[in-house]
Amino acid sequence: MSKVNRVYLLARRPKGMPLQEDFLLETRELRSIEDGEILIKTHYLSVDPYMRGRMNGVKTYVDPFELNEPLTGGVIGEVIESKNERFLIGDMIEGRLDWADYSLSSGKGIRKLENYREVSLTTALGITGMPGLTAYCGLMNIGKPQEGETIVISGAAGAVGSIVGQIAKLKGLKVVGIAGSDEKCRWLKEELGFDAALNYKEESFYQNLKIACPNGVDIYFDNVGGEVSDAVMRRINYKARIPLCGQISMYNAESTPIGPRVGGQLVTKSALMQGFIVSDYSSQFREASAQLISWVKEGKLTYKETVIEGLENAPKAFIGLFKGENIGKQLVKVI
Repeated sequence: MSKVNRVYLLARRPKGMPLQEDFLLETRELRSIEDGEILIKTHYLSVDPYMRGRMNGVKTYVDPFELNEPLTGGVIGEVIESKNERFLIGDMIEGRLDWADYSLSSGKGIRKLENYREVSLTTALGITGMPGLTAYCGLMNIGKPQEGETIVISGAAGAVGSIVGQIAKLKGLKVVGIAGSDEKCRWLKEELGFDAALNYKEESFYQNLKIACPNGVDIYFDNVGGEVSDAVMRRINYKARIPLCGQISMYNAESTPIGPRVGGQLVTKSALMQGFIVSDYSSQFREASAQLISWVKEGKLTYKETVIEGLENAPKAFIGLFKGENIGKQLVKVI
């Protein structure tokens, strides 16, 4: 018997901030599975800032979304039909699949979630998945944290930044987070144990940054860019390390903004600024994932998820990322 499948398509390329009209929810008939395939029922969608770049139609480190084709992203789902000997009905899996009620897959790039009995399955899209690996690999490989140093993290209440700060605390650093609301700052300090949390929207932000970092900044983990990063760069120390993870403040810009040139600061401080994507460190994923899962089980890492229910609300969740509406990992619960 055929199934009706709702699928989100990219209806048009956003100009500036994405709008609901950029997305189209289409109903399609789902064909029967063939030999070697599995049918997956979607439970959760991962909503991530990098997807905004894929909407522009320009190839970067990942192929762009095509117009009138399904949007794809991280998915947790359940195998409900299988003609693939690697997967059994009832297996819970994670992979890059369509924003849809159901997905057909050959099994390539799909991993079974077999080591998640003691942690929530949703962590496979968050703290023990891509965001966690991004935080761990970027901090350890580029940040090279040393006990007693000071780290500043922009976008600190997001899925990646909140994990970076907690790992840095485990490594003995002074941790200063930057976020966009007093609520987020309280969460960073009271629940995650950051030493300081600064609201960048306050007029006294730079003065507060100087107070929080009297001895300067040794590591700046940058998820945001823009004026926030301009301010932090004025405080970096000799041989500071700056992992460039994201520039969310500029993802919706219709022209390239011009701000302070940081080249001179990097030269005079002998500082390293290095951009990265998580796949650069794929050879470390097994070890890093095991460490993250262990820390979660031991209660050394905690997390928060912002969950919106209903596939039809996926665009709302995505747009909310750029308005700062989420705390921690943004998910859409489909089932």
